[in-house]
Amino acid sequence: MREKVKLLLLPLMIAFIVSCNDDEETATPSNVDDCLIEKSDVTGQIIEGEYIVTLPAPSAGGRAADISGILKDNNAASAEIIESFQGENSYYVMELSPDAAANLKTDARVEAVEPDRRISMCGCFSVKEPKSVTWNVDRVGYGDGTGKTAWVIDTGLDSNHPDLKVDKNRSRSFLAGNSSYEDDNGHGTHIGGIIGALNNTIGTLGVASGATLVGLKVLDQNGDGKLSGLLNALSYVKGAAKAGDVINISIGFPETSEILEQEIRAIGAKGVYVALAAGNEGAEANGFSPGRTSGNNIYTVSAVDSLNRFAGFSNFGNDVIDFAAPGVRILSTYTEGRYAILSGTSMAAPHVAGLLLINKGKVNAVGTAANDPDGVADPLAHL
Repeated sequence: MREKVKLLLLPLMIAFIVSCNDDEETATPSNVDDCLIEKSDVTGQIIEGEYIVTLPAPSAGGRAADISGILKDNNAASAEIIESFQGENSYYVMELSPDAAANLKTDARVEAVEPDRRISMCGCFSVKEPKSVTWNVDRVGYGDGTGKTAWVIDTGLDSNHPDLKVDKNRSRSFLAGNSSYEDDNGHGTHIGGIIGALNNTIGTLGVASGATLVGLKVLDQNGDGKLSGLLNALSYVKGAAKAGDVINISIGFPETSEILEQEIRAIGAKGVYVALAAGNEGAEANGFSPGRTSGNNIYTVSAVDSLNRFAGFSNFGNDVIDFAAPGVRILSTYTEGRYAILSGTSMAAPHVAGLLLINKGKVNAVGTAANDPDGVADPLAHL
């Protein structure tokens, strides 16, 4: 997010916030015509001097590899370990010189070494007054999500929003220096509402209304974060989620990360459903992580508008994308008990997340997206 305009607490005030990575508005009928979109100079950027060193997880009953000994053997004994966490593998985020990182890559005891990177969400939005069943939820279908859990890895959640059921005990922040999972951006709360806004007398209705939402905060108030924070959140989910839960990740960057994709595939193999945003660069999705990830129970989602036209900003490609869903001018929950309209594949993915919850991991298709730039139209997700 490069630019921010303060939101005033007036019901009819429209405020615009830029929060996109490499979005390009093009002259197509499905463009967002009332949102400012500009390229970000942050997402995908390497964080100089910071690396994620991956060691194989110890086998059952086995001993973990000695990271201190490995560093010493590679002339990196003075390297500072910023944090470590356990997921599909053992991860160490550390400060290293390029030479030390290159040495570690050649050590047979090391699974992988990747630079830490900036990541960000994408969408543009305006604060609006709500209405109950919105066109997008009506389009894909909806049902009762009570008793089901959605893990929203994003900017956090507004835990006091009257239209959401947020699990305050399991929600976490994975931002350095910020222990609160409360959403100070709005993106995560909007996604949560698309998935599970309550079936009550106020606001909007979620696809899986009443679902329990767990907010995992990896992006700050500007919509920016680190790859290592996303990995840490996924490690937490892998240990805490159960089969039949869903994870929504509406985050991405224009690079590929094998360690990130490996972690997501391991979660999918556990029986947890994963919904991924395809990305908003108007490019082939297979060049962007984590949207390019494929595997059991993993679904990548492109965006269409209210006329089922492929959104001009949406990434594309049948080698990666599984379904298209509404992602243009979507009304949902927002911070401080409010509601907002957002656009992006960030909004398309949680529609599929909700369907996965209420339909036991199955997503049907009714029709296809019009004007899909890859020439093979994505199926439209439906209950």
